[in-house]
Amino acid sequence: MKASYHSVHQPKCGVCQKHCKSFESLREHLTGPLPKANCSRIFSDQGCDLCLKVFDSPNSLSEHKGNMLPICTSSSCSTNGNQVGRVPEAVAMDCEMVGGGSDGSLDLCARVCLIDEDENPIFHTYVQPQIPVSNYRYEVTGITEEHLRNAMPLKEVQEKILEILYNGESIGRLRLDGGKARLLVGHDLEHDLDCLRMNYPDHLLRYDIQSGVHDPYEDCVSAMRLYKRMRSQDHQVEGSGTNTDTYHTQSFISVFDSRKPRELEKMTPDELYEISRSCYRCWCLDSRQVLQQNANLWRAW
Repeated sequence: MKASYHSVHQPKCGVCQKHCKSFESLREHLTGPLPKANCSRIFSDQGCDLCLKVFDSPNSLSEHKGNMLPICTSSSCSTNGNQVGRVPEAVAMDCEMVGGGSDGSLDLCARVCLIDEDENPIFHTYVQPQIPVSNYRYEVTGITEEHLRNAMPLKEVQEKILEILYNGESIGRLRLDGGKARLLVGHDLEHDLDCLRMNYPDHLLRYDIQSGVHDPYEDCVSAMRLYKRMRSQDHQVEGSGTNTDTYHTQSFISVFDSRKPRELEKMTPDELYEISRSCYRCWCLDSRQVLQQNANLWRAW
């Protein structure tokens, strides 16, 4: 339990209640090459292939599938229709790299794209590398020497991206809790930011997987859709000690360390699970934070 960091944010099997580290491992547990036999049998009749939930009966499953909506791409969409505020606005970014250096292995950003939550391009430009390009990687990037001939200088690209991300927020507030600064979504953002020679606070980054084709706009869209789907998960609220306003500033110190060994030995598995916390910040908290802020406003009123 000390090493697993189990929490309500982890997916678990609807049949045996086994905790899994990811949806991928849960899918392997239910439908993989060596699935849990009883779980696989029940899931095949009463489980949803998309969200991996298990329902009471095939009829309940059919009703669930009938009510399922496609991924919402509207920025006005929220987890809870009654919330007064909105979740922090997100921007997806993707870069395409060409090669520099004698062997072409040095990644140089040559194209960058940013889109909003409606999948509209905010900023899309070719970037002038600061050192000569030795490999355009045309088969993957589609970029040629002609594309970069009059490309935007890197310094100007940096300024425009930061202007979009900061959204008028001060650097101090940005580092504290983000304020009105935008969340940044994408695949391997640390690498993209490094190639752009930029920094952005870790608590405002959201990481996703890349989908096949190396087109920055399509990769941005894939990242944004996945982020919004994961953000809309409806996890139950964790117990004490999980204030979403300060969640990202807390170090993930095991709650078990504050308990005496004999005290832990007397606790049931359910009680141990109750005090266990995840070692990451679940994206569902991006929506829950606004709900909490609204509740605080109502109480103050």
